Amino acid sequence: MSKKKKAEVVEEDLPELEEIGEEEEEFEKEEVEVPDEEEKPDAEEVAPAEVIPEEEIIDERIYTVPLRKAYWTGSRLRRSNRAVRILREFVERHMKPEELLIQPEVNERIWSRGIQKPPRRIRIRATKNSDNLVRVYLAEA
Repeated sequence: MSKKKKAEVVEEDLPELEEIGEEEEEFEKEEVEVPDEEEKPDAEEVAPAEVIPEEEIIDERIYTVPLRKAYWTGSRLRRSNRAVRILREFVERHMKPEELLIQPEVNERIWSRGIQKPPRRIRIRATKNSDNLVRVYLAEA
């Protein structure tokens, strides 16, 4: 095809400018309905987020746990491990839990000076909930 024929075909395929202008006017006329603030559901009707109930604490005690027996081990490289074990046995003896959770800050305090030099004693706060779960926290000084 020659250039003239291509130009004629392209002109025929394109819609006229007036037709495009009419289509734009139709889009402008369409309006989106926005609901008023009155029609929005009240806060009471919206489902509330799940509320996690706090555990019911039955018993709370503060102890000073002697860890000096940890120094009686045969090896200096087992002292902090043994101190954690002594703490666990102490809390089990005094609180009689079904399950025992030692919080990370207590473990970090025991291990703060390394494996060879755990503290000689540590103050803790032990809480027991209705499921006989005992949690061990550091006592606030």
